[in-house]
Amino acid sequence: MRSGGLSLASSDYLQMGGGGAMGKNSTLICSPVMGQSVDQMLSEMGKAKAGGADLVEVRLDYLNNLNPRQDLKVLIKQSPLPTLFTYRPKWEGGQYEGDETRRLDALRLAMELGADYIDVELQVAHEFLSSISGRKPENTKVIISSHNYQSTPSVEDIANLVARIQATGADIVKIATTALDITDVARVFQITVHSQVPIIGLVMSERGLMSRLLCPKFGGYLTFGTINAGMVSAPGQPTLKDLLDLYNFRQLGPDTKVFGIIGRPVGHSKSPLLYNKAFKAVGFNGVFVPLLVDDVGKFFDVYSSPDFAGFSCTIPHKEDALRRCDEVDPVAKAIGAVNCIIRRPSDGKLIGYNTDYIGAITAIEDGLRGSHPTNNSSGSPLAGKLFVVIGAGGAGKALAYGAKVKGARVVIANRTYDRAKELAELMGGEAISIAELENFHPENGMILANTTTIGMQPKVDETPIPKRALSSYSLVFDAVYTPKMTRLLREAEESGATIVSGLEMFIGQAYEQYERFTGLPAPKELFREVIMTKN
Repeated sequence: MRSGGLSLASSDYLQMGGGGAMGKNSTLICSPVMGQSVDQMLSEMGKAKAGGADLVEVRLDYLNNLNPRQDLKVLIKQSPLPTLFTYRPKWEGGQYEGDETRRLDALRLAMELGADYIDVELQVAHEFLSSISGRKPENTKVIISSHNYQSTPSVEDIANLVARIQATGADIVKIATTALDITDVARVFQITVHSQVPIIGLVMSERGLMSRLLCPKFGGYLTFGTINAGMVSAPGQPTLKDLLDLYNFRQLGPDTKVFGIIGRPVGHSKSPLLYNKAFKAVGFNGVFVPLLVDDVGKFFDVYSSPDFAGFSCTIPHKEDALRRCDEVDPVAKAIGAVNCIIRRPSDGKLIGYNTDYIGAITAIEDGLRGSHPTNNSSGSPLAGKLFVVIGAGGAGKALAYGAKVKGARVVIANRTYDRAKELAELMGGEAISIAELENFHPENGMILANTTTIGMQPKVDETPIPKRALSSYSLVFDAVYTPKMTRLLREAEESGATIVSGLEMFIGQAYEQYERFTGLPAPKELFREVIMTKN
């Protein structure tokens, strides 16, 4: 599906009167409270208010021994925020397994006692709304909801579902689907941006996260932000803190440009933190989000509008992404991988760049010079060195290219020898398998650069090379930066080598990407401060 609707998104929403200037979007943030007692619920409500939520979703199905008249009165009267009451049955993904009449009676009572919103499932909406006909308090809005925990239907099917929900007399339509692929989210965006009624459109699972973050851009009535990480009422919910502090949720609007990091996995990435802090600091109207992508080609086919303006690209997509670019910078072409893609505003074409090698090679050179950057007129300290690269993927290609340009002799070590050989031939170097690294020490003072994910969280006990083999290296670099001190770097330092963290490569490559994304000079001190305080 080519997402033509998405390219119209911003103007459509503005014509509908949604959004507005930065900091003025009307999308609400709702925090679910799921205490097992009324006291726990009230405590969570206080935290939600302190954390900046606009309202709370009171999940009655989590309460032990609900006493409707007594408990609802306390919850409504003592809540410091507007309330949305949900009493979700097992058959719609909730906890409640009891009598249906008792469940719906409790929701009716919540309404009578002054709840601001109640959520009723489409399956029982007709029955419920008939029972309150003409007796609905003016101040209570009824949300009619539908949850699909299996998939995200076609645009046509979602549109029909929304029409069915509207026909019940709902004040607010809520649809929640499940993303099997990140492109599923586009179909829900198309529906929400064209909706003539208040609508909550969310896509569950990590692949659907973007639907929860970009509600203000595409006209969503509200999104959910949890009080604590992991305490979710549906799969894929971000925290309240992340929505407000990491993604600058209040500043997003219909004309906000979307940037993101394409990878698998992407949850570990520091890029959203870095770019969003910088965007906010300079007042740039953009947001940077994690994009868990399985198929790069499909992703670019669907998110083809100018709204999606630029991307960082990480493992395992750096080579596939190059093939999807309309134009590729000569350096990226020589490397055979891209880590930065810009959608050119004038014609929408995708332009690929590689900023990896600059960040990494500069950091390694600085390490060799004793961490005192100098303008070495006599050339690079890498010249003539034996430079061993572990990994033959996109990052491996970038490091091998950079080392070769600086005059180093390159050796590629890879799990699959054939891939190592292919890259080594391209770089005029030597190839070995990772297994051979253990006994590979033709000379002392070599440089080692790990470009694989070995040692990355959560597998922090792994390392690509035994400690005893590290004594032949004068400097060891690890592209992994979560954790900052990997097992490889720790053991290299213990073996007497200079170590260079992947954070240095990350910060270095980010400078150029930021400038390509925004057209503004990179706030280098801010970048370094953000990264170092988070590590």
